[in-house]
Amino acid sequence: MSDLSYADVSALLQARWPEHKIEPSLDRVRRLVELLGDPQKAYPVVHLTGTNGKTSTARMIDTLLREAGLRTGRFTSPHLESVRERITLDGEPISEERFVEAYAEIAPYLDVVDAEQEHPLTFFEVMTGMAYAVFADAPVDVAVVEVGLGGSWDSTNVADGTVSVITPIAVDHAHILGADPVTIAGEKAGIIKAGGTTVMSQQSLEVFEVLLRRAAEVGSQVAREGIEFGVVNRTLAVGGQVISVKGLGGEYDELFIPLHGEFQAHNAATAVAAVEALLGASPETEGRVTTELLQAGFAEVTSPGRLEVVRQSPTIVVDAAHNPHGAEATAAAVSEAFQFQPLIGVLGCMKDKDVYGVLEAYEPIMETIVCTRNSFVERSMPAEELGELAAEVFGEDRVVVRPHLIDAIDDAIRLAEENSVAFGSGGVLITGSVITAGEARALLVRKPKGEE
Repeated sequence: MSDLSYADVSALLQARWPEHKIEPSLDRVRRLVELLGDPQKAYPVVHLTGTNGKTSTARMIDTLLREAGLRTGRFTSPHLESVRERITLDGEPISEERFVEAYAEIAPYLDVVDAEQEHPLTFFEVMTGMAYAVFADAPVDVAVVEVGLGGSWDSTNVADGTVSVITPIAVDHAHILGADPVTIAGEKAGIIKAGGTTVMSQQSLEVFEVLLRRAAEVGSQVAREGIEFGVVNRTLAVGGQVISVKGLGGEYDELFIPLHGEFQAHNAATAVAAVEALLGASPETEGRVTTELLQAGFAEVTSPGRLEVVRQSPTIVVDAAHNPHGAEATAAAVSEAFQFQPLIGVLGCMKDKDVYGVLEAYEPIMETIVCTRNSFVERSMPAEELGELAAEVFGEDRVVVRPHLIDAIDDAIRLAEENSVAFGSGGVLITGSVITAGEARALLVRKPKGEE
């Protein structure tokens, strides 16, 4: 296995059952980590689930914990450009060399599990095993782990979170998780574990009831946004926003977050509560969480592909929103943070999503929408089909169809420039899926010399 290349390992992983398919069982991954010596038990875990905001919140928690002096591992999905982004040490993706080594180290055990089980290990199960093994080998002081899909049956759930974080729950992956938030909450509540603390972002009352019932059943402490913690106030600032947060151990003022959107303020409050729950903070003791630590940590936060400005003249924003709940938050954030006249949209969606709901969210803010398709042909909606749906929502005269993403971006830039109310006032928002956002970033973000 030592003579494998990074391309070889990527191909071996991609040949496995893809992550958007799910066979509800932890048997395979549980057997894998057992053979690996249960690496997920070697460090405390902050475990995140929810419908939207997981990755941004995970990145915030990771950054704050590093600011507190801890060595961190972070496992998130999906990736934007490179699969290595999913496994990070101290905020940086592991190298190609370490990625290959990690695969080679667990490969003999993959063969054992594949032979024993009815179905072979999936792509995501193997990635989970790799991540937990890399974190144990590092070793890390804490792992920040985002579920891939759902909660109870997600392969990451072989770990018991010291802190379980549940970001806002809405409808996504309805064909797998359920058609309403309450049903979905029942699946996501599976990451709530005995003896831990559960940090809950703002939810509907019905969802809160499901989560609180699970917490009571297993004996988990609870911190709820809007009750035990929350955003006290927020003001717009150049390049982001300034917020004050009521935490579990006190109030923290003047926290600058270099990210746009009200939803990111709520993600930040959730991250603060999760870090407090892990490190210890109460009104009686200052703990390890201070305003100064939070100010320093949040100033360094990034969230690629989440309302990310990737070019100027015209301003091009990339966002990974892929369901109506996320699209509505993105639309509100764009309207608040920018004054585009006009805003041209570039949309590439997966066909198994509520595409009509996404289009409805963007119709009020986009003058014209350019419908395209990302390279994930198996799942992405053809541009022509997306254009037909868009015409129902926007009207035919506001819809352009360009099957290739690069052509769609070129057209959107031209429309933004030609129709600008004032010089430089036009903007482009590229969105619809994580894959579309990642491929747009690869085309538009100029990387430092020497980087891949």
